Amino acid sequence: MDYLGFISVLLVAIFGVFLVLKFLLRSVNWWLFEAKLGDKRFSLPPGDLGWPVIGNMWSFLRAFKSSNPDSFISTFVTRFGPVGIYKTVMFGNPSIIVTTPEGCRRVLTDDEAFMPGWPISTVELIGRKSFIGISYEEHKRLRKLTAAPVNGHEALSIYVKYIEDNVILALDKWANMGQIEFLTQLRKLTFRIIMHIFLSSESEQAREALEREYTTLNHGVRAMAINIPGFAYHSALKARKKLVAIFQSVVTARRAQRMENATVQKKDMMDALMDVVDDKGRRLDDEDIIDILIMYLNAGHESSGHVSMWATLFLQNHPEVFQKAKAEQEAIVKNRPPGQVGLTLKEIRQMDYLSKVIDETLRIVTFSFVVFREAMKDINISGYTIPKGWKVLTWFRDIHLDPELYPQPKKFDPDRWDGLIAKAGTFLPFGAGSRLCPGNDLAKLEISIFLHYFLLNYEFERQNPSCPIIYLPHQRPKDNCLGRIKRISPSKFVQEEKH
Repeated sequence: MDYLGFISVLLVAIFGVFLVLKFLLRSVNWWLFEAKLGDKRFSLPPGDLGWPVIGNMWSFLRAFKSSNPDSFISTFVTRFGPVGIYKTVMFGNPSIIVTTPEGCRRVLTDDEAFMPGWPISTVELIGRKSFIGISYEEHKRLRKLTAAPVNGHEALSIYVKYIEDNVILALDKWANMGQIEFLTQLRKLTFRIIMHIFLSSESEQAREALEREYTTLNHGVRAMAINIPGFAYHSALKARKKLVAIFQSVVTARRAQRMENATVQKKDMMDALMDVVDDKGRRLDDEDIIDILIMYLNAGHESSGHVSMWATLFLQNHPEVFQKAKAEQEAIVKNRPPGQVGLTLKEIRQMDYLSKVIDETLRIVTFSFVVFREAMKDINISGYTIPKGWKVLTWFRDIHLDPELYPQPKKFDPDRWDGLIAKAGTFLPFGAGSRLCPGNDLAKLEISIFLHYFLLNYEFERQNPSCPIIYLPHQRPKDNCLGRIKRISPSKFVQEEKH
């Protein structure tokens, strides 16, 4: 055999070994997760279990770190057809991705078949005793305790004044600061509000320290649980440790204060959490309270801050929508009874067009693009089996950007909501079922008040309109929306809205 012939045979042999090795590696997850299912494996959804250990995480991360995050799901659709349910391995677990409204609604509302199934990284960072880690009965009890003080009509009416005072001061301050990271400033604003609701009067220094740690924490929530320096999860665990230490000092101080003065007036959610007693006479311990605080303070400022930013950008980029939304806010001020200063909850409920602007922003951005559940028994959805113990990922992003549900889905068009009543499972910005986001009404209230004052008196000039978008942990401009808040010409509305 001549030299060239030898090289050709060698290359063919190497290629053959590579194919065999690839086949064996791609079969590992099949042996680990499917082989043990017996005949049930024949009714699994189509899909791809990916590589050993990592499954399809690299494909997921590659897509969400590109300019086209939807390529992750579109690859499944291209390979296996538009069936709306696919098998995979995510975050080290055999998983089923559900992308249809009917499937997502079923998974989110059937508490007898599905329980929370968040990745270990999320549970460890947010807390095993937070809403994402506790049992259905415990969740039901704590949600009942916290729902009214956070989302109730009376509570929201009280919060309006505090929120609008802070919004007015923040916008005025930002307009004098020159160039700012708009998203960073909005997150500080929404964090101040949620801190007030839960902890009343923590210092500015404490707020800033907490907010910095939350930023690091969130970068690890969607990461693989690799606790090695240099990885996001490792840094996030350190941030959680600091958050726990800060909250522990706050809880300890509050308990001491209450012991010294048993008749002190109850003023915030911290007091409510300390007072709750279940039907067996049990109270929440420090770990319970701290995990609930970590969860609520995180969820209570991230979504409202990001959505406020995106709504502002969409309004600025669509002048006709901006003017229509502004006209509605001017009419609200104009029709206000003599002597009234500032917004009321009733007026906010009358912001029909602004509500459509917010809903359209929530749809396009889909702040929480996926929710995790776990099957507690074998379940059949759309003719396919979801095995007991497998994770189920309800992929909201695919639903919100489905052209059959929302024509031209990436077009910002608040008018699409005129007369539209979203069918069950087709609009899920805050999830659904018993574990619907407990602060959804508070978030929309904050966003509405911010946009009200922004539309009346300000504009935003973006520094880098073509800045790349980052999609993890949440969709945002890479520069955190660098730009300037600019006052518009003073009008009677400026004076009437000043406190």
